[in-house]
Amino acid sequence: MRIAIGSDHAGFELKGKLVAFLKEQGLEVVDCGCNGPESVHYPVYGKAVAEKVQKGEVDFGLLICFTGIGMSMVANRYPGVRAALCRSCDEAFMTRQHNDANILVLGAKYTFETDAYPIAMTFLKTPFSGGERHALRIKMIEKE
Repeated sequence: MRIAIGSDHAGFELKGKLVAFLKEQGLEVVDCGCNGPESVHYPVYGKAVAEKVQKGEVDFGLLICFTGIGMSMVANRYPGVRAALCRSCDEAFMTRQHNDANILVLGAKYTFETDAYPIAMTFLKTPFSGGERHALRIKMIEKE
């Protein structure tokens, strides 16, 4: 499984820990930045991850900013991207199963490192249910 990950400066520390964790799990990680704790503009990194997911260059994306809200707003502007801000394993499970979300967004302010690992793994391991009503709703989201 190939995952693109990106963050702004507020998510930089958590991103580094998640990159190491995901690699330990045997996953291929594409780090799209940022590359340090200096202040940066989150849309640059949200766009980089969203485009990789949109183009099918990776299986999933993972974005981190201070609250997770900004990255969610950026990623969801791209057709075919369904980014979900999750603060629990239950939310990660449900958004994969029902919404076929393809980008997990975390808020560094609200997500402890010890919670980020199981949330990420729940998101990555949960399949989309494929249920007819859920597939219909996803098609409705994609229509302009």
